[in-house]
Amino acid sequence: MHLIWQTKLRLDGVLSAEGCSVRCTKTSITGRNSPGTPLLRPPSGCSTRFNSRGGSSSFPMSSRGGGRSWNSDLSDDWSRQLPPNERLEQELFKKVSTGINFDQYDNIPVSATGPDFSDEGSTISSFAELSLHKIIRNNVELAQYERPTPVQKHAIPIIMSHRDLMACAQTGSGKTAAFLIPILNRMIEEGPGDSLNAFETNRRKQFPVALILAPTRELASQIFDDARKFAYRSCVRPCVLYGGADMRSQLMEVSKGCNLLVATPGRLTDVIERGRIGLDHCRFLVLDEADRMLDMGFEPQIRKIVEQDNLPPSGTRQTLMFSATFPHEIQVLAKDFLSRYIFLAVGRVGSTSENISQNILWVEESAKRDALVDLLANSDPGILTLVFVETKRGADSLEDYLFSQKFMVASIHGDRTQEDRELALSCFRTGRTPILVATAVAARGLDIPNVKHVINYDLPSDIEEYVHRIGRTGRVGNLGIATSFFNDKNRNLARGLVELLEEVNQAVPSWLRAMVADGRQMAFQRSKNNRR
Repeated sequence: MHLIWQTKLRLDGVLSAEGCSVRCTKTSITGRNSPGTPLLRPPSGCSTRFNSRGGSSSFPMSSRGGGRSWNSDLSDDWSRQLPPNERLEQELFKKVSTGINFDQYDNIPVSATGPDFSDEGSTISSFAELSLHKIIRNNVELAQYERPTPVQKHAIPIIMSHRDLMACAQTGSGKTAAFLIPILNRMIEEGPGDSLNAFETNRRKQFPVALILAPTRELASQIFDDARKFAYRSCVRPCVLYGGADMRSQLMEVSKGCNLLVATPGRLTDVIERGRIGLDHCRFLVLDEADRMLDMGFEPQIRKIVEQDNLPPSGTRQTLMFSATFPHEIQVLAKDFLSRYIFLAVGRVGSTSENISQNILWVEESAKRDALVDLLANSDPGILTLVFVETKRGADSLEDYLFSQKFMVASIHGDRTQEDRELALSCFRTGRTPILVATAVAARGLDIPNVKHVINYDLPSDIEEYVHRIGRTGRVGNLGIATSFFNDKNRNLARGLVELLEEVNQAVPSWLRAMVADGRQMAFQRSKNNRR
């Protein structure tokens, strides 16, 4: 595990932070992005202990944000409000500062079409316009959600009207709240229904009323955290299941009650086969980052989950799909899983946010490390910076190099244990290690407030992945910077980058525009030669 920590002495010790314990080796190197402060780094293979939010039996039930254990509190009245918990309230409702461009964010073009649907009069301009239960309304206020984002303005009324929805929206558009608020509101108002009776007859199995599928454990954890937030002081109990964490601990949490389940497809399939989850009474199904799930090869598992006999059929359940893109495969999935759905497009599908200042720099492969050090050294100290590389080995190597240059840095990739990944993300979120080197495992769905700078040390192979990566900054109206190192290896991205930059009215480097023009000229010449 590679993490950088602060200290003044060289010795072995235990550092406790953010609810985790790490055995570390201390060193006297001074950190550049935390001036005057020495660094501490755990040795490779050090032992760590970190509570997995959805899979630790040490979690007190009162800290979850939702209802108490069903085993001790079986009730069909989900509308009653539980007593407040000041400590938990502080944990759940940490404010995200709003950037100066939120008014501009409101001007993103939105279109909504579907059978028997008129967009006229079906949007909101404030959360006060919604008929929300007092529990949800209070939680929205605690979260300081004063103005809905474009996707929330349109999606929430559609979902509250019981319609199926296929939504395409830019990354960082606030779509998680767009489906959690109306789903939890209906769950609280309508109660558990037949799921309570099913649980009473089979206490080994839980029957969630809402199921949310997500492609990665990071995204599943984030959705779970938001569900805890909006379910605060309610009897609705969220749970999360994902691979890479201890199965026994996760099942222990599920056994205490699971009304809203967030899960990755692979882990959920396993738990269903073990007879611990039943979808017989699932009234709400959400597929978040649907295009990413297909890219990762999850379609067989998704179809196995959705098409099994005991899940209520399309038209009986309410199904919602969210995707950054709308390729043919997603259209087929929507046709198979949704009934008379509304198609909602927020902004141009696959576009970037105008809140992100994009800089494309020509940097040869051999000069990348020096260019990165210069870029980081000239950045404001302490700002959260996400650096993307293509390979796991590249992530480890670059992290080691930045550490040798006295930067406070951590890294994550697919070979890290779940504990290490969660610890690294926690340290990054809190600014303890303000630089995070990551592979594509963190490129989509990762919700880290206040990331100011995204650096594509290695550009991806396609323009869609570029859009998803830089979407880690400039979120919910905040301003961000995206810097990309470009060289001959990335010529296939030239045209797409020019189109994206022009679309959001940003400067296009003259060399990049010339490269696109040269490519067109070469293509024309080849075509001309072929016609002879």
